[in-house]
Amino acid sequence: MNSFISSIFDIKSNEQFETAALEVFRYQCENILIYKEYLERLKINVKEVNSIDKIPFLPIQFFKTREIKPTNSETEVVFTSSGTTGDQTSKHYITDTDLYIKSFTAAFNYFYSNPNEYCILALLPSYLERKGSSLIYMVERLIKLSNHNESGFFLNEFDLLKEHLKRLDGQGQKCLLIGVSFALVDFAEKHQFKLNNTIVMETGGMKGRRKEMVREEMHKQLTDAFGLQSIHSEYGMTELLSQAYSDGNGIFRCPPWMKIIIRDPYDPFSTLPHQKAGAINVIDLANIYSCSFIQTEDLGKVYDNNSFEVLGRMNEAQIRGCNLLVY
Repeated sequence: MNSFISSIFDIKSNEQFETAALEVFRYQCENILIYKEYLERLKINVKEVNSIDKIPFLPIQFFKTREIKPTNSETEVVFTSSGTTGDQTSKHYITDTDLYIKSFTAAFNYFYSNPNEYCILALLPSYLERKGSSLIYMVERLIKLSNHNESGFFLNEFDLLKEHLKRLDGQGQKCLLIGVSFALVDFAEKHQFKLNNTIVMETGGMKGRRKEMVREEMHKQLTDAFGLQSIHSEYGMTELLSQAYSDGNGIFRCPPWMKIIIRDPYDPFSTLPHQKAGAINVIDLANIYSCSFIQTEDLGKVYDNNSFEVLGRMNEAQIRGCNLLVY
């Protein structure tokens, strides 16, 4: 299995992706009990699943109620989603943290080159204030890999962050400022200055901390504040071990071992063509030890070059209609 896992990160073609996806599907049919039970309830004949479009996707709500991991495996760390008081949160039981590290470092290298080229400054207060964040785990390790003595986390130290950014950027140092949306907007309202060598990346997330803003409005506020052409974005979630990235305009691209498929929001077993808006299904082959085939509650659209856009969240009626088999 270890050699197969390594090959996932060497995928170069659609044919290789489909071959790997079907192998992961067959493994998870046998070893991920919840997924196996789900397929049985759907009366799926596993032997007849011979292409990606025949693979059933597991509703993401299962991560809130069940331990999704191989039978008799040991958990190394549990990632938990954020949620408002009273909400049931997702839990991702990680049995191989090295696999997560390999996935996010390979994706960062794929889109941005080696982390050691950057000074990485993180503005993620809401994530630092709780335990079990997969985003903090990722950024913490990218900071270590940057090997820059001024890389690090900032809580609400906007003045100190400004001093660091202006000095480093002015020295020609490549910087990455990665932050939760509300904190970046707070920072931009307090400080405006020109950046020439810095990528500003938002990870989403207002979640009651500020008035919700549409992406275009938020990105314009940030580009105006820092004199940038575009704002980058990261698309990830607790239930995934891989991330998609956008270098502007909210158009995301997946690493080669990850794929987005759009489904009909009212019929979870019907997929939609490119350019048609619907609900997002994710194939994440790095999720080999949980579930690689997930129905999310996000709405989006895939374009002809396989880039995609996130348009919002499903409403309660759509979620209920898609999850009649959740138990």
